[in-house]
Amino acid sequence: MAIAGKKKSTRLEVVQSKPSKTKAEVEWGAENGALTDQAQPVELHDPNYDFDDHLDQLIHAGMANLTGGISPSALWEAYADWAIHLATSPGKQSHLVQKAFRKSRKLMRFCQACFSQLDDPTACTDPLPQDKRFADEAWKRWPFSFYSQSFLLTQQWWYNATTDVRGVTQQHEDVVSFVTRQLLDVLSPSNYPLTNPEVLAITMQQGGQNLISGFKNLVEDIGRAQQGKPPVGLDQFEVGKNLAVTPGKVVFRNTLMELIQYTPSTETVYSEPILIVPAWIMKYYILDLTQQNSLVKYLTDQGFSVFMISWKNPDASDRDVSFDDYRTDGVMAALEAVLKISKCEKVHGVGYCLGGTLLAITAAAMASNDDVRFQTLSFFAAQTDFTEAGELMLFINESQITFLEDMMAQKGYLDTKQMAGAFRILRSNDLIWSKVIHDYLMGKRTEPNAMMAWNADATRLPAKMHSEYLRQLFLRNDFAEGRYKVAGNTVALSDVRVPIFAVGAEWDHVAPWRSVYKFHLFADAEVTFALTNGGHNGGIVSEVGRPERHFRIATKSDRDRYHHPDRWFSENAPRQGSWWPAFAEWLASRSGSKGAAPQMGAPDMGLRPLCDAPGTYVFQK
Repeated sequence: MAIAGKKKSTRLEVVQSKPSKTKAEVEWGAENGALTDQAQPVELHDPNYDFDDHLDQLIHAGMANLTGGISPSALWEAYADWAIHLATSPGKQSHLVQKAFRKSRKLMRFCQACFSQLDDPTACTDPLPQDKRFADEAWKRWPFSFYSQSFLLTQQWWYNATTDVRGVTQQHEDVVSFVTRQLLDVLSPSNYPLTNPEVLAITMQQGGQNLISGFKNLVEDIGRAQQGKPPVGLDQFEVGKNLAVTPGKVVFRNTLMELIQYTPSTETVYSEPILIVPAWIMKYYILDLTQQNSLVKYLTDQGFSVFMISWKNPDASDRDVSFDDYRTDGVMAALEAVLKISKCEKVHGVGYCLGGTLLAITAAAMASNDDVRFQTLSFFAAQTDFTEAGELMLFINESQITFLEDMMAQKGYLDTKQMAGAFRILRSNDLIWSKVIHDYLMGKRTEPNAMMAWNADATRLPAKMHSEYLRQLFLRNDFAEGRYKVAGNTVALSDVRVPIFAVGAEWDHVAPWRSVYKFHLFADAEVTFALTNGGHNGGIVSEVGRPERHFRIATKSDRDRYHHPDRWFSENAPRQGSWWPAFAEWLASRSGSKGAAPQMGAPDMGLRPLCDAPGTYVFQK
């Protein structure tokens, strides 16, 4: 199905539901060249494109380069909704005036206490737990205490002003609140040398040398970005040398992925192998970073036979690759190869992030056809319901998706810059302003690590696949609401009956843990849920022996009642350490006996080893 519009449109092929038309409306539309309800798919590159539509795409694509892929129309719509409703809400306006007056009085009393020579005057307000900008003791001294308190009170007032305005849609409220917070963060006193006591102190100590060093750092970073080089210090990390070094072989390759079979590190292995489906938003080796924090190595050391998909980095020639192509040529093709090599009937399926969503859809499609080749399913920071998909949902509406589609139509893919830019905006304090302060004002350099190197090794997303993903899953939530079709048949997670192990992370802003927790709600199967501290990546890469790690875990049978996530959280005390041993124990208890490890590949079945791990696709830029 296609986007409704002109028949010779160049837009992406995407399904959209529309209310049924009357016979007269259909006839009128046909007479005037409009698509009927039986709209036909259109190709991404139609040689007979409509000039007007193509002109709009070119303009939108140009605008996207200036705005980082954010639709100005979507922003204007959100702010207009908020402003109009606020203008017609005198009660809310009165409330805000009172708030401003009370906050001003608080600030005045605080200033009086400071002038009265009190050693530690009571602060007007405290920053949020995750806000570390004013944690240093120097911020408690005058006048820096006044700067920080003024900023925090202003930030609070604007939060009150942009939320709880009657009549504003929830998504518009979230957008206005988020964007306003980003604009206010620009004005934070921590970002400027004359209002940041830490910067002033180091400037006095070094006689301004830190600012000179910071300027050199800025020039160097700009130069490296223009040349397409990784950030400073990450050159020491190299895939195949100190990243993704767990031994193995590429045993299968097609136009979409390579399948890596890892060399067993134990004399015997469990009969059921593990097939890991990573996300293709980033490179696969997040689960095989270094020898110290590789989940792949940990699992092979526990006696498991492990396989991993390494996705191709798409280019313009892959513009027509669909989400379903990732299912058929990715998961299903890999599953067939793993079963042939291992000579077994069952596989443990593991999916991470977007790979987990794909694995869930694949498993649901298999279940609907009585395909029982998955022994268990595990999902790391993966979502199947997108109603609570975190701050990424700020960028998901009709205006924004259409804007992205027009941008992708020019290249055939979503560029790495747009991907990285979106995540930096979501965590601007951590990824933008902290770097400005540390690298450019203090003149220091952050010690590079393997996670930073992986994060800088970005990938692209095919235009058609990305559009389908945003529309069908994020915007319409088809899979969770029973409308998602595979090969013409509607599929649902409730058809899956095998045990599930799901992992959420407490500080995950991409796949919030309460969203991941919904496996309890949609799967009619035994669900073991583990909640680890950390974020979307750091929570999953939780190697054994890492300090300050903890997790909660509990199992719900297919007959147990559903519990609200907050109740689950309160009833399950944290356990110290990594969740990896609990996961390995869970897998082992649901595996058969151990036996001889399978050979590398299956040459007699056309699956001979092609090259050493990490393969070739991982090196594509």
